[in-house]
Amino acid sequence: MADIVDAETRSRLMAGIRSKNTKPELLLRRALHARGLRYRLHGAKLPGKPDLVFAKHQAVIFVHGCFWHRHSNCRFATTPSTRSEFWTAKFSANIERDKKNVAALLENGWRIATVWECALKGGDVSRVAELVAHWLTQERTCMLEVPTA
Repeated sequence: MADIVDAETRSRLMAGIRSKNTKPELLLRRALHARGLRYRLHGAKLPGKPDLVFAKHQAVIFVHGCFWHRHSNCRFATTPSTRSEFWTAKFSANIERDKKNVAALLENGWRIATVWECALKGGDVSRVAELVAHWLTQERTCMLEVPTA
């Protein structure tokens, strides 16, 4: 099936998809900041450039989009019907890069939390922020994946 827009329009639309300061990321940042937690943004010196870096707690948070990072069993992790080979390769590369970055961070002693976009949709941000805040300040586990509602 052919794309419904021309190549120039598709390029403009795809260029508008942000990797930083996304709506889910901003929601979580506001909620954590309101709880008194301070962080650095988009740690360029760390593998994967985590969205939030809590150096004091030796922890990072990735706010992943369900579509781009392939959240398993999520209704937002759909696969486009056109150019399926391209999308399969794209998603596989994203997943492999995420695994490589997580392994490098763990090897360097960082704790990692992954917050999925769907966990923040529907206004359940305060629950997610509480889980993350508790993990940061109380728990010493290496990894946290915030469950969806």
